[in-house]
Amino acid sequence: MYSNGRRMTETAQSHLRNIAIVAHVDHGKTSLVDAMLRYSRVFRPDQQVDELIMDSDPQERERGITILAKNTGIRYGDATINIIDTPGHADFSGEVERVVNMADGCLLVVDAVEGPMPQTRYVLRVALQQGLRPILVINKIDRPTADVPAAQSAVQDLFLELATDPDQLDFPVLYTSARNQYALAEETDTPKDMGPLFDAIVERVPPPVADPNAPLQMLVAALDYDNHLGQIAVGRVSRGRIAKDEQVVLLGQDDSAAPYRVERLFTFRDLARHAIESASAGEIVALSGLRGVRIGDTVASPTAPEPLERMKVEEPTVRMTFSVNTLPFSGREGQYATSRMLWDRLQRELQTNVALRVERTDSADEFLVSGRGELHLSVLIEKMRREGIEFQVSRPEAVTRVIDGRLHEPYELLFLETRDDFIGPVTQELSARLAQMMDMQSDGSGNVRLEFRLPTRGLIGFQSFFMRAARGNGQMSTEFTGMEPVSGEVKPERAEAIVSAESGVAVTYGLQNAQERGETFVEPQTPVYQGMIVGRHNRERDMDLNVCKERKMTNMRSATQEIVERLAPAVRFSLEEALGFVNDDELVEVTPQSIRMRKRILNPDERYRVNRARAKATR
Repeated sequence: MYSNGRRMTETAQSHLRNIAIVAHVDHGKTSLVDAMLRYSRVFRPDQQVDELIMDSDPQERERGITILAKNTGIRYGDATINIIDTPGHADFSGEVERVVNMADGCLLVVDAVEGPMPQTRYVLRVALQQGLRPILVINKIDRPTADVPAAQSAVQDLFLELATDPDQLDFPVLYTSARNQYALAEETDTPKDMGPLFDAIVERVPPPVADPNAPLQMLVAALDYDNHLGQIAVGRVSRGRIAKDEQVVLLGQDDSAAPYRVERLFTFRDLARHAIESASAGEIVALSGLRGVRIGDTVASPTAPEPLERMKVEEPTVRMTFSVNTLPFSGREGQYATSRMLWDRLQRELQTNVALRVERTDSADEFLVSGRGELHLSVLIEKMRREGIEFQVSRPEAVTRVIDGRLHEPYELLFLETRDDFIGPVTQELSARLAQMMDMQSDGSGNVRLEFRLPTRGLIGFQSFFMRAARGNGQMSTEFTGMEPVSGEVKPERAEAIVSAESGVAVTYGLQNAQERGETFVEPQTPVYQGMIVGRHNRERDMDLNVCKERKMTNMRSATQEIVERLAPAVRFSLEEALGFVNDDELVEVTPQSIRMRKRILNPDERYRVNRARAKATR
């Protein structure tokens, strides 16, 4: 009942269908959206359009994954279908949790070759808990190795395990090839176009049920930014109507109520925002004119300012420190960030990144940033780097909590797909990381699927090792299982570092000396500073070496003087590899042009004294 005593009268908005597309990573969600957009004739016949249209962020295209959830709308007959494309990687599951409340149904996309994978279970559980009506889409049925019956049977078992309502077990199944742009209602049908998928959405996804005559309520589920309009709030109108130039109140997390005017109002259609005058309950809209809005806030009518329940997002599992760049090269390759600038930038990220947590530490120049995984945090680091900011980050570590007086840590299931030639080195490395093998399956053709259970701290830095050990022939995915008591010690084998003993420019003669003792990470004529990690040592201890040392000149001729000195190519690290390589006493320096690794204590004499004092204290 409303505050003025009128009873709510809900009606079905039969012209609307709101659906979320959910799946495990690389199962074809975004490709399916591409096929749906092409079928709806969004593009001109002569228009050149790239693949993965919805993945517009540069990092999404480079990494080949969806990072941010996005909206679009398609007209099909008399219905408007609002589509929400969600990420499939476990590290970005917070994006799924914040947008599913805008949908009434979901397309669960499953690879016909792989079947349901770890993230399939997670996204399906979130969708079913939200009460969404599912449609199963078996994708990639054109693959020679596709096993449609096995994939469908495995998904049915998953539904029996996760369904919260008996009606959710009555779901239609469609068979698609997103790449070839066709969908089949029956597996034996003749491929034609995507029509059967649109028909199933209109027939089986329920329209939103709401009262368009009630006082306004809208939960903000996403934020965008426009250079001219400023901050834009995106959400679904839960009840009532909203109009341009209308007065509304913004209900924040602390129950504050701030009055604003809706300056512009938009709906989503054909990959663009279209200005509208008004929208009613059930529609997904974007509006400008709100200041300081955050995801989870409620936009309401001034006559009945009633907040909606804020969305719940699972807690982070991995954290690292972000700190001001204090190195000799600071300010040379990017914008030097003071502690206040770094804090403000992280606070802005919290407005849109709901799974992120930022805390202050004892040091004014250092902040603790927590996220869902290494990839979640590395995407943030790369984003800030591309904005021109210089800063330093530490090695990732697992987030621990005290439960019933005992220290607990996150545990995960690790799923690996690779060749059986690489089982030995992979299992040996994982055993040192406290992993227990839970399952191993072989297809008889040399391919194996391995399942391990291990603490999150054992996963840190493992992906780069796995890709090297498997020579690129492998896939890796994880599933968070819960918090368990801390036990055991992770002992990954990592060669120690070669550290520059002087500041200057690395030269061939100095790097030759370093390569006699291990691998090097820098090329000749690269500027280095004291304490910078310039290589990997073959021995189990760090080594300080002067890579700036030049050959002394003499007046003596040598029989080998004309022989050209050659160096092995320097090892290049990606951001994720650098984060997995550094130890607790080391940092990664991030600039727009470079990724360098360094010791926390740059001076070798001081570092020696600290390490010796620490060793004495532990005896």
